Amino acid sequence: MNIDKNETKPQVKWVDIDEEHAGQRLDNFLITRLKGVPKSRIYRIIRKGEVRVNKGRIDVKYRLVCGDKVRIPPVRMAEKNDTVFVKTALRASLENDILFEDDFLIALNKPSGFAVHGGTGVDSGVIEALRVLRPDARFLELVHRLDKETSGCLLIAKKRSTLRALHELFRGDGIDKTYLALLTGCWQRKKQWVDAPLLKNVAKSGERMVMVSKTGKQAQTFFRRIQRFQNVTLVEASPKTGRTHQIRVHAAYLGHCIVADTRYGDDKINQKFKQKGYKRLFLHAKKLNFLHPNTGEIMTIESPLPLALSTLLDHEQTL
Repeated sequence: MNIDKNETKPQVKWVDIDEEHAGQRLDNFLITRLKGVPKSRIYRIIRKGEVRVNKGRIDVKYRLVCGDKVRIPPVRMAEKNDTVFVKTALRASLENDILFEDDFLIALNKPSGFAVHGGTGVDSGVIEALRVLRPDARFLELVHRLDKETSGCLLIAKKRSTLRALHELFRGDGIDKTYLALLTGCWQRKKQWVDAPLLKNVAKSGERMVMVSKTGKQAQTFFRRIQRFQNVTLVEASPKTGRTHQIRVHAAYLGHCIVADTRYGDDKINQKFKQKGYKRLFLHAKKLNFLHPNTGEIMTIESPLPLALSTLLDHEQTL
């Protein structure tokens, strides 16, 4: 990566992307490059077109290609009060709930209530917190994403080669993902394959929504009933594609939305569970199965069901 050397005054910099940074998302590249700059500022300069790739405006999600030329405007570095603050609950989880780690990757047991990365309206997330707690780590990047309210298995790559290999596995069928979800109502079927395309949309409120639509992208989820209770059903959900909110939307499509889903769920049912003291989305990334891209080992990463979820099941009456 070649960078202009004249840095005596704040000025525009042009960065040539090499093989080491190819494949990285633009926002993540800038977050690493502009250490100390608030995330909100980074996203703002991208939206305003101050950051350019090959002299053109670019989306924040753009993945860099070897040979790209990135324009980085002069930006103010953060003051001390702009540094990332890691909440106590998240710190405890990142320090004590590592499911697996070697020289190439980390498997975290992500707690509910924390975004995986910073962005609009979110100063920092799991990946930013992990970088704070491990300042000597040369490379830490998210392999995939989980919704803020979803708990469970989350993979972090410690090398770019590992990140690329795992991305390929996720894009294909090289990783088996298993979630636990509690659905509203008594689901009669033991198994069901849902093949319903999903389309992203934005509601009038500005909230991002996903809906089943013939014009959407292919999305497939396999549901298997685990246990029926009086008013809810525990299922395993195995998404074969990785669309935004896929399991949540497919569950609602079946007529059995996930308990405490405030976006796609049933408000009246959610209120009943809230009165019991239960508030979080009952969706947990239980297990990942894949071939380790560096060692060739068959990996099975499992995350135990959080206490809040297991306690709720203990209080439900089985059929």
